[in-house]
Amino acid sequence: MWRDTIVEEIRRNRQVYAAKFHHDIKAICRAAREQQKKSGHEIVSLPPRPVPTATGIEDNFVTQKSIFSTYLKNLTAVARQGDAREESFYPALADMLAETARATGKPHVHVTTLPKPTEGGNPDFRLWNGTDRIVGYVEAKKPMEDRLDRVEDTEQLKRYRSTFPNLILTNFLEFRLYRNGERVDAVRVGRPLVLNALGTTPPLENRAELAALLDRFLAFALPPTFTAESLAVELAKRTRLLRDVIGEQFERERNAPEMLTGFFEAFQTYLIGSLTPDAFADLFAQTIAYGLFAARTRAGDGFNRRVAFDNIPHTIG
Repeated sequence: MWRDTIVEEIRRNRQVYAAKFHHDIKAICRAAREQQKKSGHEIVSLPPRPVPTATGIEDNFVTQKSIFSTYLKNLTAVARQGDAREESFYPALADMLAETARATGKPHVHVTTLPKPTEGGNPDFRLWNGTDRIVGYVEAKKPMEDRLDRVEDTEQLKRYRSTFPNLILTNFLEFRLYRNGERVDAVRVGRPLVLNALGTTPPLENRAELAALLDRFLAFALPPTFTAESLAVELAKRTRLLRDVIGEQFERERNAPEMLTGFFEAFQTYLIGSLTPDAFADLFAQTIAYGLFAARTRAGDGFNRRVAFDNIPHTIG
């Protein structure tokens, strides 16, 4: 049998110390207090930690169950109409997210459905504080879409995952949370078959797991300051995204050249004769991204297109 010599030594010392006081616990405590007084150290008495009451735990359970059960009922009501599109389910999800935020002590979180386009595309929901801090984005697919693994590998989701550090992908019944492009959690709250084929409200599943996932999502915040390395990474992400957007615009202008094609031809004619469309997209994206970064460092409080135009260095454009 394996023996732990350290544990054995501790136990021997404990027995020797207890024997000095005839194994009287009160005498041992009195000696410890006397030793404490002689130490000269300041003694601090801390209040006991509050213990969650059974009522508080029960209330939290009831609140979560009520929010998620109501959400599933609302989904079912929309599905039963028979003519629902993906967008028809948006209000149920928006209400559930807003109620969850309030129930978890985050009443400042606003849910915007179909927000204005972003640099990375057009996710279906944006959660933010209503002024200047974005919590995260949600991309929703119709409840009949049960192949989220396939959706996860589409170009759209790859772009979203590389752009948005806090993202949820959902078909309204399964929720997948991504942090900095990597899936970190996944929870299914109900069975798609019950909703889509049977037309009845799915029984609530994984209540606590969904609550934990949403709490993690809602608690997200970008660091208040960037290191040089993290700033370079974020700029690189946006530059790659902009490069892809420029490439897509080139494709649209293939048969009907517009301004971007004119820029490319000018660069090719007067600067780099061997310039290809792909190389131009990369060059142009870097120029714009780092020009805007330079403008932001030169601007004061507030930043918009007018301020950016006024502060872009003349050496860039």
